[in-house]
Amino acid sequence: MVGMGQDLYQQSAAVRELYDHACDLLGFDLKKISFGGPEEVLNQTQYTQPALFLHSLALLRLLNDIGVRGDRVAGHSLGEYTALVAAQSLTLEKGLALVRRRGQLMQSAGEITPGTMAALIGLDFDTCLALCREIEKESGEVVRVANYNSPTQIVLSGSTNGIEKAMEKAEKAGAGKVVRLRVSGAFHSPLMEPAAEEFKRILQQSALQNAELPVYSNVTGIATVDAAVLSVNLAKQMTHPVLWNDTIRNMIQDGVERFIEVGSGKVLTGLVKRIDKSSKALAISTFESLQEAIGAAE
Repeated sequence: MVGMGQDLYQQSAAVRELYDHACDLLGFDLKKISFGGPEEVLNQTQYTQPALFLHSLALLRLLNDIGVRGDRVAGHSLGEYTALVAAQSLTLEKGLALVRRRGQLMQSAGEITPGTMAALIGLDFDTCLALCREIEKESGEVVRVANYNSPTQIVLSGSTNGIEKAMEKAEKAGAGKVVRLRVSGAFHSPLMEPAAEEFKRILQQSALQNAELPVYSNVTGIATVDAAVLSVNLAKQMTHPVLWNDTIRNMIQDGVERFIEVGSGKVLTGLVKRIDKSSKALAISTFESLQEAIGAAE
């Protein structure tokens, strides 16, 4: 992840302006951390979140500059903030402030109540949900579905002991792959409740605008332009699962035929194709991939 956005910064005056302005707003050199690390610093969620957010905004700006704009938007977890900026519900300034505070609160909650996450491949949602309930009933440990990413890719979140038990049970239940994630907390679970309560108050003071494009909220998978609903859902997102599978299915049902992913990597593009093989999806994460996409469209 170290180095993400550096090529964009080197190639585009608009991106340099964006990063320099963001660093002024933050009061520290996010460019230095994003482009040069060290990895252990960038992996702290208080820095990871602003870095990922800014990288995706840089790509969004470059796409907008060549006339590529979405009709509907969605973002996975942190990506929902980029979607809100794209829909003009949030400004860059408000979005960056919210993302920074979100990262700080989530990191603090993770330090106070340690937890972790694990990805399960090959088990369906109902099986994973039953597994979580069984562990909670047997041990009292917190284990919840955090991301419903695709029909057979589910991420669990909870206490460290709870997730270890869940990984063991998932393997016995026939999961094709079980991977513990490198995260600093049990995101999208009740262990984030202290962060969510504080963030709810912050959101009330930093009012969102009604969106100009439909935004699909993580916690419902349903589109809305209503600022009040979007704000409530952002707070809920910290403790509730990301319903990405539902989101993509609803977008397809609403007429979306082509998806463009902006940000680091191409995980969401892969998920879209797993959810619906007929959908067209393209990932843009570097200046080179942006140029390739422009060339393919010509």
